[in-house]
Amino acid sequence: MRTMRCADSGLLVELDGLREVQALYGALTRAAPEGVLDVVPAARTLLLHLKAGADIAEVERAVRETRPADSQPDDGGLLRVPVVYDGEDLAEVAKLTGLTEREVVEAHTDFPWTVAFGGFAPGFGYLTGGSPKLAVPRRTESRTCVPAGAVGLAGEFSGIYPRESPGGWQLIGRTDVEIWRLDRDPPALLRPGVRVRFEEAG
Repeated sequence: MRTMRCADSGLLVELDGLREVQALYGALTRAAPEGVLDVVPAARTLLLHLKAGADIAEVERAVRETRPADSQPDDGGLLRVPVVYDGEDLAEVAKLTGLTEREVVEAHTDFPWTVAFGGFAPGFGYLTGGSPKLAVPRRTESRTCVPAGAVGLAGEFSGIYPRESPGGWQLIGRTDVEIWRLDRDPPALLRPGVRVRFEEAG
C-alpha cells in the first residue's frame, strides 16, 4: 500500500490490484475513518475525499490499520439489463474466446456482474465478476463513435456506453436502458456495488 496526499482535502491509496481495492473499499465504506466524506474506487487506487480541516495524517494511519473486508462492497441492489446481442464485434469475440456466438451470449448472461468502479465517462461502470471465458483485449483500433447503450467487453470487464463517444471495447450488443440521466437522482444506475444481470432481449 502506498498513500499520496492530494492537495489539502484528499488522500490517494495505491494498491496492488482490483481485488485489494475492492476489499479495502468494502471495509472503508462500512466504517470510514473520521474526516472521510467519500471513497472513490478505481482499478488500482482509492481516492478519499476529506472534510475541510480533517487530520490527513490520522486518516492515513487509520487506513493503514483497516483490515480489508472479506466480501464485496455493500450490496447496491440488482439491475436487470435487457440486451440485443447483435454487436459488431460479436463474431470477433467468439473467435478470440474460442466460443460460438451463442456461447458468448450465454456466458455473458449466465453470470451476475458487479460494478467495481466508474470512469472513462460520467455513468460508465466497470463491471467485474463475469465469466472468465469472456476476457478479451480491446480492439486494436478504437472507433471514433460508439452509440449510447452499446454493451462491450475489454479485459476482464464488461460495460455499457452511457452516451455516444469514441471507444475501443469489443461491442457484443446494445440496450435501451438509460444508465445515465442528469434528471435522475442519482444520475448513474451503475454505481460501485450494484449487481447487474444481463438478459437477452427477445
